Amino acid sequence: MRVLVVGSGGREHAIAWKLAQSPSLTALHAAPGNPGIAAVAECHPVRAEDPESMLGLARSLEVDLVVVGPEVPLVLGLADALRRFGFLVFGPSAAAARIEGSKAFAKDVMDAAGVPCPARLALARPPCVVKADGLAAGKGVFVCRTQAEVDEALRALRALGGDVVVEELLDGPEVSLFAVCDGSRAVPLVSAQDFKRAYDGDEGPNTGGMGAYAPVPGVGPGDCASLVSAVHEPVLAELARRGSPFVGLLYAGLMLTADGPRVLEFNCRFGDPETQAILPLLDVDLVQLLAAAGRGDLGQVGAPPAHGSAVTVVLAGEHYPAQGDRGSGITGVADAEALGALVFHAGTALHGERLVTNGGRVLAVTGTGPTIGDARSLAYAAAERIEFPGVRYRTDVAAAPAAGLTFSVVAGE
Repeated sequence: MRVLVVGSGGREHAIAWKLAQSPSLTALHAAPGNPGIAAVAECHPVRAEDPESMLGLARSLEVDLVVVGPEVPLVLGLADALRRFGFLVFGPSAAAARIEGSKAFAKDVMDAAGVPCPARLALARPPCVVKADGLAAGKGVFVCRTQAEVDEALRALRALGGDVVVEELLDGPEVSLFAVCDGSRAVPLVSAQDFKRAYDGDEGPNTGGMGAYAPVPGVGPGDCASLVSAVHEPVLAELARRGSPFVGLLYAGLMLTADGPRVLEFNCRFGDPETQAILPLLDVDLVQLLAAAGRGDLGQVGAPPAHGSAVTVVLAGEHYPAQGDRGSGITGVADAEALGALVFHAGTALHGERLVTNGGRVLAVTGTGPTIGDARSLAYAAAERIEFPGVRYRTDVAAAPAAGLTFSVVAGE
């Protein structure tokens, strides 16, 4: 199959890397791609948010499958435009992508589907969680335990514009659970946990994600299947009932509370950086899996087996998330890869033959191994080999995984 990957980040690099391993792949293209993706795919300078140009590219390349990585083009309707012209697409329609594009819409869907989630509050009083209703690149969520934090959150969200959603503050470990969906059925992938805060000890502002590991101890394949039945499938049924079947990757951000799992948020695409930790573990032909979902044909497809563990550490610019870094030279990527780590490009560019920074999150370094400890040691040893001015990363990713974590999907229900 001829496949086009839409996007330019670390998530898309991981997706392209995994797709490139498929025996059913005949050609792999990416738009716009990045220097890392260019090692496994032919890149084309077309913006993900330009549906007309993307459609023209897909037609000129005669692709058989389009995999849309980022949320913004999905919310803007790129999948709809491609499907109108007969393309097989892995990615939801704009109507279904509202599950991420609007927190208020997502809560309405969950309430109708009977999926447990934090209660919505009428007033922003501590303790609470204050969220931007729309897309905010992972930076629109504020956990507020004091009035000063509430005031700061409201100021920041006013600067973003749009509506605000206020929720009760829950307590418990968080788990990311991805499911490949065909409109009515959901196939779970391995569980993961990400690290959203900018600094060690979960300090500082929320970011798009500073690291991740997979799988989460205590959340095995049976637990993932139970969670998908309790969380993803009712949402799929509700979206289908509304005439907006969800075809793509439905990502549930869960909190495992003493009263059972609660859905903190839904995303309409592969998560970043969890994807960089999950995909290296899967024994799966990703081309065939995503194509089957796009065709609405997951009936005979089971959850792909996963082997070992993975830890991903994000290397960011000095001032991320306040601002990105542009044009600083990067060295040591080959040395990191020589250790056996995977280095996924997130915000990089080429100036001639020179690799330079081109964003806030610059690289995602993934180590794999039989255990989380083995994977973590490799990830950090590799991260230490990479340098650019102001490079920083959290040093506590997967330092204390939720060993022995147990929960009941129906607890408290």
